[in-house]
Amino acid sequence: MAEHTQHNDHDHAHGEGCGHVAIPHGDHVDYVHDGHIHREHDGHWDECEPAGHTVHEEHPHNHGEGCGHVAVPHGDHVDYIHDGHRHAAHDGHWDEH
Repeated sequence: MAEHTQHNDHDHAHGEGCGHVAIPHGDHVDYVHDGHIHREHDGHWDECEPAGHTVHEEHPHNHGEGCGHVAVPHGDHVDYIHDGHRHAAHDGHWDEH
């Protein structure tokens, strides 16, 4: 991870049983906390941002208020936690975050 945004002033230690939603993401686990998505990195916490545009193919479920999935405000949109992934609406389809 060459370029990343550090989440400063983060004194909470995430982990099993910490009370925050945990999302497996590649080689690490993201935690939903205070409207952000964090991951541990070299002794500090980073904002975990998508690295490009990846369409989530064959996603028949429409997320929205009351859909039953965890909604996470993320910049100018909302991500939804679904089947261990974060999805966001984008140009008529769902992106994998």
